[in-house]
Amino acid sequence: MNGELPAEPHWCGPLYEKKAAELLLYGRALGLSHGEAEDVLQETFTALLARPNEPNQPEHYCVRTYRHRALNYRRSLWRRLTRELESARWFERDSGETPQERAAMRCLEKLPAEQREVIVLKFWHEHTFEEIGDLLELSPNTVAGRYRYGLQKLKACLKGEIYERDGSLGEAVAFLDAAPPVSGA
Repeated sequence: MNGELPAEPHWCGPLYEKKAAELLLYGRALGLSHGEAEDVLQETFTALLARPNEPNQPEHYCVRTYRHRALNYRRSLWRRLTRELESARWFERDSGETPQERAAMRCLEKLPAEQREVIVLKFWHEHTFEEIGDLLELSPNTVAGRYRYGLQKLKACLKGEIYERDGSLGEAVAFLDAAPPVSGA
């Protein structure tokens, strides 16, 4: 092939369309700035395009590759300093955001990174506890515990937001009920 990359594999384009936005959010949950998350996304898909064959579980492989590249990216001293300066802007504002969305983002930002990571993978990536455990190299029960504790903190934080705003979030808190324990583990 003369060192050139092959034409886009049929599996990679749809995978990008499906996972890119989720991976950017995941990168933000891992502490990357938006630009850093985009850089890691590009590196991830460049590596996927260089693969001669489709992996057995393309979505799982993609998320795991992204996670490893994001964690490696964060290890650099200069990048860490940049990230710390940007930590006040974990989520970039969108003019169309509702006050409830901003409140939820503020509360999510306050969670410990381990809990925030699991919640993002569970809600936005729709992974099971077993899949998240495999991805993070943790037991499903540890993952479920982080999820449960994170949701409890989100619920408490959102209730605090209600009092601070002197309004109601309506049904926004309903999805924050604790997850059932993982059976058989």
